[in-house]
Parts: sequence; C-alpha cells; structure tokens
Amino acid sequence: MSYRPGRRLRKIAVGGTAVGVLAGMNAPAIYGYSAAKYHDYKINQPGYKAEYGHWDLVEVPEEFRVNAIHAALLRTGKVLLIAGSGNDERNFKAKSFKSVLWDPVENTFREIDTPKDMFCAGHTQLADGTLLVAGGTARYEKLKEAVDRAGGAMLIKNEDPDKPRNFPKGTVFVNNENGRSFRSEFPVNVPRAKKTVDGRTGKVTVTASEARVFVQSLVKGEKGIVNTAAQYGIQGLRGEDGENFYGLATKLGLDKKDFQGIRQAYEFDPLAERYVPVDPMNEARWYPTLVTLADGRVLSVSGLDDIGQVVPGKNEIYDPRTRRWTYTTERYFPTYPALFLMKGGKIFYSGANAGYGPADEGRVPGVWDLRTNRFTEVSGLKDAKDLETAGSVLLPPAQDQKVMVLGGGGVGESRSSTTRTAVVDLDAADPRYTRGPDLPEPTRYLNAVILPDDTLFTTGGSRDYRGRGGSDILRAQIYDPVDNAFRKAADPSVGRNYHSEALLLPDGRVAVFGSNPLFGDAADTKPGFFEQRIEVYTPAYRYRDSRPSLGAGPAAVRRGGTATYATAYAEHIETARLMRPSAVTHATDVEQRSIALAVEHGEGSVSVTVPEDPSIVPPGWYMLVVTDDEGTPSEARWVRVT
Repeated sequence: MSYRPGRRLRKIAVGGTAVGVLAGMNAPAIYGYSAAKYHDYKINQPGYKAEYGHWDLVEVPEEFRVNAIHAALLRTGKVLLIAGSGNDERNFKAKSFKSVLWDPVENTFREIDTPKDMFCAGHTQLADGTLLVAGGTARYEKLKEAVDRAGGAMLIKNEDPDKPRNFPKGTVFVNNENGRSFRSEFPVNVPRAKKTVDGRTGKVTVTASEARVFVQSLVKGEKGIVNTAAQYGIQGLRGEDGENFYGLATKLGLDKKDFQGIRQAYEFDPLAERYVPVDPMNEARWYPTLVTLADGRVLSVSGLDDIGQVVPGKNEIYDPRTRRWTYTTERYFPTYPALFLMKGGKIFYSGANAGYGPADEGRVPGVWDLRTNRFTEVSGLKDAKDLETAGSVLLPPAQDQKVMVLGGGGVGESRSSTTRTAVVDLDAADPRYTRGPDLPEPTRYLNAVILPDDTLFTTGGSRDYRGRGGSDILRAQIYDPVDNAFRKAADPSVGRNYHSEALLLPDGRVAVFGSNPLFGDAADTKPGFFEQRIEVYTPAYRYRDSRPSLGAGPAAVRRGGTATYATAYAEHIETARLMRPSAVTHATDVEQRSIALAVEHGEGSVSVTVPEDPSIVPPGWYMLVVTDDEGTPSEARWVRVT
C-alpha cells in the first residue's frame, strides 16, 4: 500500500485542486463555453470526483426498460427490479407483469417471468438468500368521477357446520328487498360454520362463518345504488344451501374505489432466477411492510386489503421452514410503515410511512413489543405531521441503535414538506427524537443509503407531492453521524420522486431507479412519464489511489463466531462491517443495516468476530466490507451468517 496523505491534508489538497479548476475555467467561459459544457467539464475533473463523487447513466437496452417500483439486491450481486403492472392500468388489464434482473458488473439484463401483479407488494431478505415477495395488486383504483357501477364490500355468511363452499368470480347476489343484483369481482372461499356442544346440557350452538368479497352492480349508474344494510340471496342456490349461504352488505355506492391487494406470496430464488409460490397470506395486502425478525421469520404489517381498506391491524408472520403464515399480535399502522428490528427483538416504528390511512390513526412513532402488544410512544419530533413519504434508516453501526428520519410531507396529496431530520437513541432510558441538521430544502421521497464507511448517502426527492410544479430536487448529500452534519455530494442528473429507489452495490457504488411524477412540466400541464433510466453514484472513496481487499476466507460464519480472511497490508485495516442487502420501495428500506465487527490483525490476514445477538444480526447473507485507516472501504464479499 503506497503512502497517502491523511484525510484532513487530502481534503485541503482536493479543495485546492477544485479551486484551481474553477479559476482555470474562467478564461474558457469567456470564450464562449456554455454553462452546460462548463458544468460537464467541472464534474469530470479528478479533483471534483475525489471530493464529491460522480454519477453515470447506465446503458439499458430498450426491451429491458421497466417501471421499477421495487429494487432488491440479491446475494449473487444482481439486482431484481420488480415492476408488476408498473402503475399502468393498461398493463394490468393485459396481465402484462414484469421483473428484470440486472447484473451491475457485466451490465446485462434478463426478463423474469412474473406470475402475479407484484406492483406495490412487500419484500424482505430470507436467511437462505431468497427474497420473499408478498402482496400486490388485485384491482386498480377508480376515482369517483370514473366509477360507473355501484359496489363495495359484501360479507358472505355460512351457517352450515358441515361444509365449506367456494364461490367463483362472477357469483351473483340478489337484494332480498328490492331485487338489485351484484356480481363478485373475485373468487371467495367461505369456511364451515363453527359448531360447539355444551358438555353439560348437550346444547348445540352454530356460529356462522364469513368471508368478504368485493361486488359490483350488474347495472350502471345510480340505479344500482343501495344505501341501507340488506341481506342478499345467492343466485342459483336452493333449499338448505339457499338458507345457509347468503350475503350481507351496508352501503353499495358510486364512491371512489381504492386499490385492492392480493394474498399471494413468492420466494425469489437468486440461483434459479425464478419466483417460487408459497402459502398465501391470510390477508390481502397492497403497500405492506415486511420485516425480518431475529429468528428469521417475517412480520407482515398493514396494506390495503381485498376491498381497498387499510388492513385493520391484522398482522401475520411467515415461517420460511414451513412456508406458511399465521396471525400474530394486532396493531394498526398506515401503509408501508417504516419498522425496524431493535436490540432485544422489539420493533421500532419511526413514524415514516407511505400512502394510505387517516391522518389521526397510527401516525405516532413508538416502540412495539410483539409479545405483549405494548406500544410505547416516542416523542420529540418536529413537524410530526410531515412523516408521510419521509426517509427512515437505522444509522450505522446497528449496535448504536439510532434511527433517523429525513424530510417527509403531509398526508395524501398535501403540498406540505419539511427540511427536518431527527435522530432517536433507542438505547436511552426514555427514547426521544432530537433535532438533526436540516436538509438543504423541504424534501419528500428522499432516498437514504448506508455506505460502508459509516456515512449515509441521501439523494433526490421533491418538494411537492409527486414532483408537482417541477419540484424535483437535483441534489445529493452525505450525512456523517459522528459530525451530525451533511456535506455536499455530486448532483444527480435525473429527478426522482414517487416510486423511486436507491441501494448499495457490492462494489461500494449506489444505484438509483424509478420515479413516477404526476406531470412532465413545471406548469403541470403535460402528463408525467415513468423514469426508466438507471443512474449510478460512485462515492469519492472510489477515486482514491488504492483500496483494501479481502482474499481467501470462509463463505459462512456463525453468530458469535470468528472468520479469518487474507488481505495485504492487514495492519492498515481499521473496521469491518456486515452490510445487509437492501429491498426497497417507496423510499422505505427497513432491511438495510450495517453491523460493526470486532477486528484482529494477523500476518497477511484479518479476523472478524460477528456479534452474538440475533436481533442485531438477523440470519442471512451479508456483504462483508473492511475499511482502511484512510476510511476507504474494500469491495464486498458475500458471507452467510447463521
């Protein structure tokens, strides 16, 4: 390893270089250089890159350009981009659902067969390196002015304790009072009624079972509206079946119909590169959050259900060993809540969320104990009303138990946004948010990515809802938790707002995808288009003269265990980190975390020891990165922690 000046001296030297470049550019500017040419020249100078980093656009063949709603880094180093129908109802109606696998090393792409509309699903990394994807879209929303048939939720009751019944899509339900008829939009399975026998008296009690399905009127317009609660017979059923099976509904009207979720779940196999169906969830979910727990099971929370309502606190857990779901503690959250596994196994809700739910329910941050269902509120947050579309991250290293929220806006299509950042210390006796440094401007949809040098890279977002008014923010900055301050990074060239994602690649770069603005111009007169370009940020540490590297060593290590890896100049290695790969959507990435490892130096090797606590290190595949005494990280190598 050749000698390099210390970080402070290097920073002064780089700063001098940048000043020199600027001074040198004054003359060419006078001789007709345009502002764009000058900017392009400046950002490509070695001194500028060494201080601020650099952005590059990825060349994506046209046939592989997708509306990236979700992005997940797999243990193969490839990135799975999930579009599903891509927020395009034409694709939904045509059953055209897409996923694309991108290899950032070879810059190759492959389309993946996508069995269901995974648009706005939830996802998380499993211990064996597969990616669990659950939920998605059963039906697109319809605004009130577009609704031409009355409809809504109907409960299908079964009073027969001896047999369940499946009703296919298209089953007709007839109002017993006025004869108005409604057709089911989805198949529905109604279980047997529950029969109990009193052991003392022998009395038999039958409790009707029920299942819910969305129905629509057979006729268009106001003639199909039913404003009162009523019972509905099921067309085609006679005799006892006609009495035992029936529908119940309250109002069935022409009001707005929200998106509806699906129950289907899949594991994506990164080696076979295909989706494998697993047991469906008990609840249909659209916009759910999935969180890996300390024992490797997965918690699924919130989302819009099969009639377009926020799931009313019915949470469930997936067991990868059985590939089945079971209900767990009930608690209500708005959609895509930012939930983080804490030391000791509790869950922290940062208050950040995306999309749906009333302004006065489930918005308060707090610590949630799944075992007791106790929820302890965490206060101290400025601009607490502006947490929708906020960024949220477990700061590095994970052992410090500090969570940061960044920016955000008001509920729904609010024009409100904030510069606020705040940090909570979850190890404190009484955790409270404390004010962090302000963002350069009010920002929604900010993407935040943990870098292996223990800093936080943040980029993009917009001031207004979905970039209205040309409000995309072409800025990036890096937060240093030690200094509690932001510093400038190179500016991206592509605006990113709603439906954008960013994640860390194994080589230390950051890839950014997506963006779904409402409009295509600052005057809000032209329709927006989905941003399909991929832009990659190369941090300043990649432009240093040299970087450490890891050689031969084990591909797996147990929690509490030690692993040894060959490396040149071992004495210069200062830190080691396990970086959990991201699975991100809607500026929500509850997977990423950076875990500090103990380091011991050997002759031409370093030994790293993994913490024992599974709530700090959930089982799974991680990127192992070492950093030298100049703060330069190595390229990652994949290690499985068991």
